[in-house]
Amino acid sequence: MTKLCQVKIHKLLLIPVIIVALVVVFQVINFPYRNNILVVSKESNFSRAIELSSSPAVNEGVGSTRIVPNLDEDTMYKSEAIHLDTSDDEAMPHLSRAGEIMMKSERRDKSSTMRHVRNADNSSTNGNEMSLNTDNILKSDFTFPQDDDHHNSSPLSAEWDLSNHSLGTQHKSLKSVTLRNKAMVALHTSGRNHLNKAIPIENMTASWLQLSSAATSSNRVHWSSPRDRELQYARLQIKNAPEKRNLPDLQSSVFQNVSMFKRSYDLMEQTLKVYVYNEGDKPIFHDPKMRGIYASEGWFMSLMKKSKPFVVRDPRKAHLFYLPFSSKMLRISILEQNQSSQTGNIFLMNYINLIAKKYRFWNRTNGADHFLVACHDWAPKLTRNHMGNCIRALCNSNLGSGFKIGKDVSLPVTYIRTTRDPQRDIGGNPPLERPILAFFAGSMHGYLRPILLQYWNNREPDMIISGPMNRSIEGKGRYRKLMKNSKYCICARGYEVHTPRLIESIFYECVPVIISDNYVPPFLEVLKWETFSVFVLEKDIPNLRNILLSISEEKYLAMQQRVKMVQQHFLWHKQPVKYDLFHMILHSVWYNRIFQLKST
Repeated sequence: MTKLCQVKIHKLLLIPVIIVALVVVFQVINFPYRNNILVVSKESNFSRAIELSSSPAVNEGVGSTRIVPNLDEDTMYKSEAIHLDTSDDEAMPHLSRAGEIMMKSERRDKSSTMRHVRNADNSSTNGNEMSLNTDNILKSDFTFPQDDDHHNSSPLSAEWDLSNHSLGTQHKSLKSVTLRNKAMVALHTSGRNHLNKAIPIENMTASWLQLSSAATSSNRVHWSSPRDRELQYARLQIKNAPEKRNLPDLQSSVFQNVSMFKRSYDLMEQTLKVYVYNEGDKPIFHDPKMRGIYASEGWFMSLMKKSKPFVVRDPRKAHLFYLPFSSKMLRISILEQNQSSQTGNIFLMNYINLIAKKYRFWNRTNGADHFLVACHDWAPKLTRNHMGNCIRALCNSNLGSGFKIGKDVSLPVTYIRTTRDPQRDIGGNPPLERPILAFFAGSMHGYLRPILLQYWNNREPDMIISGPMNRSIEGKGRYRKLMKNSKYCICARGYEVHTPRLIESIFYECVPVIISDNYVPPFLEVLKWETFSVFVLEKDIPNLRNILLSISEEKYLAMQQRVKMVQQHFLWHKQPVKYDLFHMILHSVWYNRIFQLKST
């Protein structure tokens, strides 16, 4: 009897051993059905279980290769896309526990990108009250950039030697990529991109023009209010705009149709009225943050709330309704409480429920005449459910992640170092006094930048393609000097499709070279981007130099001149001026609302 009991006990003890062994084996071999396996991250300061999940299924073409991160989207963002903006020098002494966590997680980030390259295998809660506790939200002005440390420069001499331009120690993860064919593994993948192939800029433009034309030709749209009839009238006026030539402030060569833009802009100034909701508490609502790489949402919020020409107190007089929340501060709140993005979704759902219960305007159009302006990486995910029908002005304007041309607006990423003078150091050398063919410097965020460096770091004397530079004030100045002395500035995507380098290039009058498949550039509905920038598909990185050299000097000079022409549309002013960035963002929202296909 005793022996029998001992045998049974031994068998029972084997059960947990077998379970543990299976868990370990499943994780080692990247078992595809491991959604509910829980592990404790030894590298994380969160000291809690994190759920591993396979990435969303993507319809891959035959023979295609895709990198699938081992972590679910929430966990991946915590370890990769949430970084402290140490370029804001004043932020450093005020770090809280969340800031310390992020700085420690940065160590993990530095090895995560190339780990994914090495592992290139197929690897509504109900309630009417806002439930997110914001008592402990961080007050210091710092951001969580996806690629902000490129503003730090290496200790170069004032006159750099183009034959030997090593710009400091490269990212450690580059050591893991030793062969170019290994780097090419990632060229046809974009992590969270849901499209099988890149869409050229010409096709994006054609798509918008087709949508706007279809909206104009529709005779069955029923307009439900006097405000809507005013928009209908404006649409007809824009479509039938008389041809304008030799406009003093606008250059026709950089516009899709300068006459339509001019008529639309004038009508916006004469007609548009916006109601700004007062609901919501600081710091998530009504508390603009105007420094760092997420400053666009803060500057717009600040200027919109103070705009007497556009803002009305009576919502019945409004054509559009602004939801004044900060995606940056919402993300900080989530991080502070160690929550997932689902917490943010619930928070915004409760906010919309509050708006819909108090006002009749949301339910009238299901939010189609409401708009938001959000620059954080998470904004598309946080707003795609309960705010998905709104006009969303997003920095992360990725066609592969739910961005809709004709409804959503691409928000420029503007890195603001000081609110006192947002245009400090603007401009650059004349086009014939720019000895550098192409320039890039930045951290190895995402899958693309290591490939860029693998092909072009220290390859050609007139191409300065570097990893991150040092963080001294002097170094940051040298970074700007490099941009001012370059013909072409490489705007390579980071973890997401957007990057502040695009607007920096325009700021320093350097022709942007956009390497970010399916990125929708700002103001696509009115600007002709191909006339003042170069689009290079990610798969064509090995041919980057030949592409740039194939551009004649005459064409380059024309493109550089057009960069200077569009510069006025990407500048912030404390007091908005005609055609500046504030007005251009608002115009895009107005324009898309007018030409929306969906009947209200």
